[in-house]
Formats: sequence, structure tokens, C-alpha cells
Amino acid sequence: MPKFFRFQFGNCSSSVIIQKKLPRLEELYTLAGDTFEGNCLAVCDDHTLPLVRRMDGAVPVVALPPGESSKGWAAVETILRAAGKQGLGRDGLFIGAGGGVVCDLTAFAASVYMRGAALVLLPTTLLSMVDASIGGKTGFDLEGIKNLAGTFYPARGIVIAADFLKTLPEREWKSGMAELIKTAVLDGDSGFFDRLKKLPREAKGPGSFVPFIEEAVRIKGRIVERDPRETGTERVLLNLGHTFGHALETSLGLGTISHGEAVAWGMARSCELGTELGLTPPEWGEAVLGVLHVRGYETGVPFPLPLDPRLFRSALFSDKKKKNGTLRFVVPGAEGARLAGWNAQVETYLEKLISKISLSS
Repeated sequence: MPKFFRFQFGNCSSSVIIQKKLPRLEELYTLAGDTFEGNCLAVCDDHTLPLVRRMDGAVPVVALPPGESSKGWAAVETILRAAGKQGLGRDGLFIGAGGGVVCDLTAFAASVYMRGAALVLLPTTLLSMVDASIGGKTGFDLEGIKNLAGTFYPARGIVIAADFLKTLPEREWKSGMAELIKTAVLDGDSGFFDRLKKLPREAKGPGSFVPFIEEAVRIKGRIVERDPRETGTERVLLNLGHTFGHALETSLGLGTISHGEAVAWGMARSCELGTELGLTPPEWGEAVLGVLHVRGYETGVPFPLPLDPRLFRSALFSDKKKKNGTLRFVVPGAEGARLAGWNAQVETYLEKLISKISLSS
């Protein structure tokens, strides 16, 4: 039986359906709340194009090159030009079918096309199912910085078709698992983390993961409902591991490693920092690191690939979560996650970290 969630993100209502099979176009139209036949545009990449073609009914399609290298202004312009050429009106519908890159790009294009068109997302990777498609963050990379440009624009509807997991490449499993672990850490001692920790590494596919996807959707949706535009102190907690992780991605070159692998490395740094600040109980930090190690993530310093310490520092101090010009870090806490502001201990930790990176470069 399909599982249905409805969230209220500010003035926007967003519905999420978790089911087994690829939806029909008519289902997407209904989920968006209107009839869009002849007034819609599907966005995918070369990997997900066959999936879009399998949906009942003809729909104009923009297929982007796969990967992080496509996540730039040129791809946004391609989508917008295609929508204009198709004659899509303000009452048109954008359908994003793919992983996090496609979901973010399609959502951004929908948010600015004629000041906002309807949006439905069809996430096809574990990462996009448990994170990228939920909550309305859109964006693209600019000046080598991940998601430097973006908007808040929740999809009217999201359909998570579990059958997509059957053909997911190993790299995508590893990327998505990191975000799933992050979400479990955010939920503290609810039992979600323990259940995920016990999941065999070889377990893959819909049967094993649908319950975890459902829990991740519930957790993220609940957090975003309370702080839809990250103006408070709740939604920012979803960035656990991301401040360090984004700096790693930027200094390696976007796309060199997957986003999830970078987040896993960032979570390891957050555990270290939280322990030094006395905000992360040592046994909790060790438990998080243990799961990351079992799952095969690189968590050490130096990182196995060469890093540019100056670029790492620059990316770190350009983090979007700064407030009043001051860096803030999310660290694992005893009951979920906590926000740590700037102080002398943080400064000392960062200088030691950058020194280690410099010695290995």
C-alpha cells in the first residue's frame, strides 16, 4: 500500500507519496492539483530519460548530462529556454525526474519561471528520496561553490517510487546512505539510528529501505514545517556534516566525490568538534563514527585525495549558514543535534584541522 504524507511548509502544501511503481502522468497531474496535459515539461538526465519515456502519455522532455558538472547556470537556462519554447504558461507544470542535481535544478527553474510555476518531483536516487526532494531547497553551483545560488520552493507533490532502488549504482547507494545516517543522528535516541546501524551492509533494494525512507521523510518534513525558510534554529540542524562536507567538495573539485561521501567526512569532523566542545558525548560520537566506518566512508585527516588547504579554508568560511558574519556548526548532541557558535575552541579546532590538511597537501 502506498504511504502518504502531507506537510505545510509556510504557505505551501507539499504532498509525498511513497509507492512501489513508477507513477502515470495522470497521477502527477492530480498530485499537483490541476490538469496540465499539454502544459508541462519534464526534466531529467541521460540516465533517467528512459524512465520518463516509460510514463503513460507524451510529455516534452529536457535531458541534461548526468552529474554535478551539470549543476550550473547553463543547465538552468536550458530548462527555462525549453519551457519558453514549449509555450509553458505560469499555470504550467515542471516535472523533475532524477537525483539531487535534477531535483534542485528543476525546482529552481520552476521557482523563477514566470515568477513561479507548479512543480512535481520524482526522485530516483536514495539521496534525493530521503533529502534533496523534501523541504523546498533549490539551487545550483556557482563559482565552484555548491548551491551558492538558490531559492525556497517546495514541490506541490513528490512521488517516491521504490522500484528505482533496484537499479541504483553502488556510488549512489553510498551517497544516499550518508544522508540517511545523518537523518538518524538528528533523531537522537528514538531508535531510528539503532535500527539503521543493524541493517546489513549488503542489504539493498525496496524491501530493506522503504521503512527507512518513510522515517526519513517524516523526520525531515517535521523539521522543515517548524522552520520552512531556515530563519530559526531548527532547519539549520539538517546541515549536520555539510559545512565541512561542502568545503571538502569544493576543495577537491565539485563532482570528484559524491555529496554523500563528503557529508560523511563532514559528520566525522562534526563529531570531533562536538566532543572537544563538550556538546557531543564521547560514546555518541564514537557510535556515529563506527557506523560511518562500517559503511566504508573515508573519515580521516588527511583525506586520501590531495586537498588545497587555501581553497578548503575559503570554502569553509564562505559557508551559507553564517549569521552576522560568524560561522556556525551543527554537531551531534545527546538528543539529536546542536548548533555551536563561534568561540576560541572552535577557532583552535579549525586551525588544527587546516594545518593537518596543509601538511598532507
